[in-house]
Amino acid sequence: MTTSFASVQNPSTLRRLALISLSVVLVVAGIVQGPPSASTAAPRVAATPTTPPGSYPGPGRVTGDVGVHDPTVVLRPGGGYLLAHTGDNIALKTSTDRIAFRNAGTVFPGGAPWTTTYTGGSRNLWAPDLSYRDGRYWLYYSASTFGSNRSAIFLATSTTGASGSWTNQGLVIESRTSDDFNAIDPNLVVDASGRWWLSFGSFWSGIKMVSLNPATGKRADTTVRSIAGRNGGAIEAPVIVRHGAYYYLWVSFDRCCQGAASTYRVMVGRSTSVTGPYVDRNGVAMTAGGGTQVLAGHGSIHGPGHQAVFTDTDAEVLVYHYYADNGTSLLGVNLLGYDNAGWPFVY
Repeated sequence: MTTSFASVQNPSTLRRLALISLSVVLVVAGIVQGPPSASTAAPRVAATPTTPPGSYPGPGRVTGDVGVHDPTVVLRPGGGYLLAHTGDNIALKTSTDRIAFRNAGTVFPGGAPWTTTYTGGSRNLWAPDLSYRDGRYWLYYSASTFGSNRSAIFLATSTTGASGSWTNQGLVIESRTSDDFNAIDPNLVVDASGRWWLSFGSFWSGIKMVSLNPATGKRADTTVRSIAGRNGGAIEAPVIVRHGAYYYLWVSFDRCCQGAASTYRVMVGRSTSVTGPYVDRNGVAMTAGGGTQVLAGHGSIHGPGHQAVFTDTDAEVLVYHYYADNGTSLLGVNLLGYDNAGWPFVY
């Protein structure tokens, strides 16, 4: 664009040019941070910090309907966000800016009777995992009762993500009381070769992984792999995310669901192979109890955990629930940086 000298002398033109220049300076400096643009082609990875803060930051600002447990978030293809979390018939929330959230009904407003064998008749369904692939949303979710490994993971799909639009695709994997694992807390990861995998697990012998058929989202074979464990100790909520040359396995250690007394904390390990072996910063295998702590309780933030990680247009984002001093379970959102050794931290 060219501008004549005469037009520049116009006061209104000068004001517009000054505002444009100031806006550019502020954006480049990072002072103004508007909501991520859906048209941005790739994450601004170059802006990711490499030096962790001196202490854990508080959760980022969120408003509206932010009472959640076991949250999972996906960036919608048309812009905005869809969040699912544990609740009767799986609860949904939406946001346009990753700050203000509002309730958006449930996945199964008519109920999910196929799950009651595992829930003892309860409508409460747990630990959903949301992703968007091949023109539709994929939702893996759990059915169980507290303290039992008579559990199951199911799959539902939708082209819009709206309440009532979901089609039940059926059972993916179940566990019985005779098994040494617990089929809850699913997470889908697609590796660099396009192969689909589902990680899952809670307590018992730890975190497991099975191969999926991308055409159906169901199991591709009968092999169950072990990728992390604490010799029967508290480990659950696996999430696998590829960053650079590594796959990062995120898990939660210790006790959830005790209100402000919860000791949940977010741990991570990594591997160059999606199936492991995963090790922590000190080289300890995650199958032998290893894990590097990324976030734990601090101040009035109690028991942060059951994390999910997704890549937004501005950064990688960690979402989780935590408990306030009064025991309320709330949505936590932080951005992720990676230090010079490639280990993640929250900021």
